[in-house]
Amino acid sequence: MNFTSDNVYGVDPRIMQAMVAANARLTDVSYCHDDGAKAVDARLSEIFGRDVRAFLVVNGTGANSLALSAICPTYGGVFCHETSHINTDECNCPELFMGGGKLVTMAGEGAKLAPAVLADKLSQFGHGEHGAKPYGLSITNATELGMVYTPTEIRALAEVVRPRGMKVHMDGARFANALVSLGCSPAEMTWEAGVDVLSFGGTKNGGMILEAVVFFDTALADDFLYRRKRTGQLVSKGRFLSAQMLAYLQDDVWLANARRANSLAQVLAKGLQASNRVRLSNPVHANEVFAIMPKSLFDAVQARGVRFYDWPWDGLAADEIHCRFVTSFATPEEHVIQFLQMVRELS
Repeated sequence: MNFTSDNVYGVDPRIMQAMVAANARLTDVSYCHDDGAKAVDARLSEIFGRDVRAFLVVNGTGANSLALSAICPTYGGVFCHETSHINTDECNCPELFMGGGKLVTMAGEGAKLAPAVLADKLSQFGHGEHGAKPYGLSITNATELGMVYTPTEIRALAEVVRPRGMKVHMDGARFANALVSLGCSPAEMTWEAGVDVLSFGGTKNGGMILEAVVFFDTALADDFLYRRKRTGQLVSKGRFLSAQMLAYLQDDVWLANARRANSLAQVLAKGLQASNRVRLSNPVHANEVFAIMPKSLFDAVQARGVRFYDWPWDGLAADEIHCRFVTSFATPEEHVIQFLQMVRELS
């Protein structure tokens, strides 16, 4: 039983079969100029309800860092949550790709930013060339604590930065999970709410190497071909990326996979809530469950082969551990049931 991450599970068979079919072609145009890459542009434009420019890359760190490099120069600043993936889990790659651009961090409940906090932080950058010039805002949907930004919340943040000419980036590593949780359209959650560029993730939701940088403000993409190449994110046999993305989007595979993962997270959350030894630390919106349990229970279930992470959290008692559980499109439902039964027995 493994709830450490949605990255630990394999590839959706439909996506794997699409790569096998791509391999059956004797030759294809290289370096992401294949017909499949053009079809990805067209399909994502259809999904988002407007013309977009989409660039396939190999991982989420590359997608985020490249997207930020397109909106922030070397002397600029990108504002984000202090626990955001770009700040805590990407080994300074955003700063590297921005050539020295600065991440400016803030706190916020549920790993979400509030407009008032953002406005206050921006007010501290009014000393001209003596500080980083505010160029971008980056938000994560779903957040690092599994919460989602609604379109209204995204719009409120965009309205804070737009008068300054700043651009808005969304880290959508779990974009599909956030979308099905909200029940809104892709357009409502992105460009209609003020998002200029999206890191559109698929690896966590059934892909093998499946990420894209999607520009709604297409002027930002003018030199992106060069940025992607310079950073080693251009794949020579690009047909294997486009084949994955087209299969992911076909027949709404991406949405069905996200719904299943989210549904299993709800089952897990309700089961943990029923225990007298576990309490949830925040609401469950997508496919991540965060809970506080006694260290003795944590040790006991880990000893029985259940895998999940302890996660940073303030205010814990000495004998408590804060835990993260992640469900996947491929998580066996019986693993969730068996784990909850184990918790009941140990409680």
